[in-house]
Amino acid sequence: QVQLVESGGGLVQPGGSLRLSCAASGSIFWLNVMGWYRQAPGKQRELVAKITTGGSTNYAGSVKGRFTISRDNAKNTVFLQMNNLKPEDTAVYYCNVVAGDGINYWGEGTLVTVSS
Repeated sequence: QVQLVESGGGLVQPGGSLRLSCAASGSIFWLNVMGWYRQAPGKQRELVAKITTGGSTNYAGSVKGRFTISRDNAKNTVFLQMNNLKPEDTAVYYCNVVAGDGINYWGEGTLVTVSS
């Protein structure tokens, strides 16, 4: 089992920045892909960004150029730096990891609210 603990959400004004963190613990042998998804009220959960062990990244078009995903493999932690936040970025952000055996794990989510 892998446990994920997210932190860094909160309220920010449009144009502001936040940094999300997600630390994995438990029975970790190898974490393949680590990423962030989000779900806004009334909408489906969507991919925000993901990163492989080797550092290859993939971003949703709506966040390219504003968000940066990174990971610390030694600490089994993934980060999401979010700049120039917009009201439409308001959502619950979920950490996701795909372990080496292919099993998906999800965090409980952290709320990001962008509002003036």
